[in-house]
Amino acid sequence: MESSALEVTAFFLDYANLFLLLFFLLCGQIGERRHYRSILAREKALSRISTTTLKNVNFPAEKVVDVRMVCGHVVLCADGFRRVLAFFRGLFGGPVRSFEAMLDRARREALLRMKEEAGEASMIVSVRVETPSVTGIDNTYRWWGGIEVVAYGTAVTLKD
Repeated sequence: MESSALEVTAFFLDYANLFLLLFFLLCGQIGERRHYRSILAREKALSRISTTTLKNVNFPAEKVVDVRMVCGHVVLCADGFRRVLAFFRGLFGGPVRSFEAMLDRARREALLRMKEEAGEASMIVSVRVETPSVTGIDNTYRWWGGIEVVAYGTAVTLKD
């Protein structure tokens, strides 16, 4: 009985790195799917607040209750599997597709946070989305692999 337990332990120790890689890959995929579900639900709940990139929108002055700047900021870190893919893509060149889904999630999350900050606003005008840093592609922070996205605009609250 003891020898079979030792064989099982030896098997797991021999393949520990493979099990860890599969575990982290699975955790990253589960986290990404959970985040996308959260984004979809929040986008549906906040769909009442319309946004536009137009700088000037004419509202009747007597209908404007409040005007203020709102901002949404997010930093997402890549999971280990994405970092490995980005590393190899950096060696061979070409688009880093492993970061594209992460950039989409970060952009949508920043827009949602901006809308959440707007509260009861009727509309957000002059919306801008910026990506100040995408690390992990250059040599500065190759080990980290993160994306920063900032969304900002002017929230306008109107009388009903």
